Amino acid sequence: MLGPSGSGKSFFMNHLVRQYYEQGAHVVLVDTGNSYQGLCGMIRRKTGGADGVYFTYTEDKPISFNPFYTDDYIFDVEKKDSIKTLLLTLWKSEDDKVTKTESGELGSAVSAYIERIQSDRSIVPSFNTFYEYMRDDYRKELAQRDIKVEKSDFNIDNMLTTMRQYYRGGRYDFLLNSTENIDLLGKRFIVFEIDSIKENRELFPVVTIIIMEAFINKMRRLKGVRKQLIVEEAWKALSSANMAEYLRYMYKTVRKYYGEAIVVTQEVDDIISSPVVKESIINNSDCKILLDQRKYMNKFDQIQALLGLTEKEKSQILSINMANNPSRLYKEVWIGLGGTQSAVYATEVSAEEYLAYTTEETEKVEVYRLAEKLGDDIEAAIRQLAERRRNKE
Repeated sequence: MLGPSGSGKSFFMNHLVRQYYEQGAHVVLVDTGNSYQGLCGMIRRKTGGADGVYFTYTEDKPISFNPFYTDDYIFDVEKKDSIKTLLLTLWKSEDDKVTKTESGELGSAVSAYIERIQSDRSIVPSFNTFYEYMRDDYRKELAQRDIKVEKSDFNIDNMLTTMRQYYRGGRYDFLLNSTENIDLLGKRFIVFEIDSIKENRELFPVVTIIIMEAFINKMRRLKGVRKQLIVEEAWKALSSANMAEYLRYMYKTVRKYYGEAIVVTQEVDDIISSPVVKESIINNSDCKILLDQRKYMNKFDQIQALLGLTEKEKSQILSINMANNPSRLYKEVWIGLGGTQSAVYATEVSAEEYLAYTTEETEKVEVYRLAEKLGDDIEAAIRQLAERRRNKE
């Protein structure tokens, strides 16, 4: 989904996910701007706290995970590959190229460690015990091989030094050694707000992958239920060349389990300049959603080529909001379904829905101040404010 700032992107997404939720879908959102706070609060209020979970990443309460945890000690090929990709992300910066030897050795180490924990259940699966296995066992085995592995091909000491910060006693030791796993199974509407770390080049991609991996783990267990993973601007954390394989794996896995992955962005330059986005995201996205593109008129030929839009689709998109009815309050959106069907639709909602979805700071403050006065009842606050607006008209 592509929409520049001010085009109504987050507003439309609120409207879309609310309808998915009401149809019984499981929705997981990764956000960097508190765009879904109002809707999540409404769902939490409606369900008496049983649903509508809002995780905010802070230094006091960071999001943590255990990539080696499974209920049944079964690790399929895809699970092993995703662990390997996570470990490569911990080790390599986004500019460092991963060699075949590095990828192969790390994959072998993951498989060997998994065999170890499967045969010896006294070992607690976690990043800590994996790190100890690499340091104490795999490194020795590597040195004793008949065919020597050069440090220039796979530098295990460099890897252990770089990953030390995620091991016991390191500054990020909480991140991959969680004793409590994020429960996405019982909740149908979950928001992860990670705005506070979006500028942290080390943590941002790792936490994003952790959330996506938690989603995929739970998704395998939810049979016959529609599932959605919506990644807002956080997808940029995954746009390096090292992530291409992981993104392809994620899209393939999500589809297999009756799920959808939705990537939301406002920066057209990010998608135009990234071959990873084209190969891993756009080529795997049959449904495309675009909002008002007038800000990108001088770049629209590039957008058209990248998204594979026909001339008819281009005309539809460039007609967005050009002839709106002045007596009604709405913004238009274009939805294209794999070249077979496309049209421009209006996003028109009630005053109550508007106040639940709005991302305008002054309006959000007004809603939350009134909710606080009403005993944190966001629904009552929205109803009162909506009624006031109608009375003014």
